Amino acid sequence: MRAWIYRLFFRLLNSFFVLPAFRIGLGRVVSNPVTGRVMVLILKGRRTGRTRYTPVGYAIMNGRVYCYRGERSQGAWYLNLLAEPQLEVMLPDGRIRGQAEEVTDDDERFAALRQILKNGGLSGFIHGFNPWTVEEGVLRERMREVAVIRITPEGPLSLRDR
Repeated sequence: MRAWIYRLFFRLLNSFFVLPAFRIGLGRVVSNPVTGRVMVLILKGRRTGRTRYTPVGYAIMNGRVYCYRGERSQGAWYLNLLAEPQLEVMLPDGRIRGQAEEVTDDDERFAALRQILKNGGLSGFIHGFNPWTVEEGVLRERMREVAVIRITPEGPLSLRDR
C-alpha cells in the first residue's frame, strides 16, 4: 500500500478516535496490549505557536518516557519537539510535563526502541520483524536511522515501567 494511504488512515484514526478518547479520559481503552501503548504529545507549533496533539507509541523505562520518529519521516511533531523540547504528555493514566531530547547513546536507544515496538501490539510488527525475538544485530541494522526521544518528567513518574 502507498505511504500516503497509511498517513491518511492514521490521521483520520487519530483525529476522530484516539484524541477524543484521550480527551474524555478513555486513554486506557485506546492504549492497550492489542492496539499498542499510545500516548499523546502536546506540543507547541514551531511556526504558529498553536497547540498540537500527536498520538505516538511509547515505553516507560527507568522513570522516563520514550517514543520514536519513523525512519522515513521528519514529521511536523518531531520538528516542533526539537524547536520546543518542553512539553506535556497525555498518558493513559494521566498527564505529565517534561523535557524531551533525542537519545544519542546507542545502547539506550535500541533498548528503548525494542520496548516501544514490543508495546506496539500488532503495529509492533510493522517493520517486518518480531520485536520480541529479533536478534539485536538485525534490530540495529533495520532501525539505524530511527530517532528515539527521551522525555524526562518534571516530577516523579508514578507509573510503572512498561
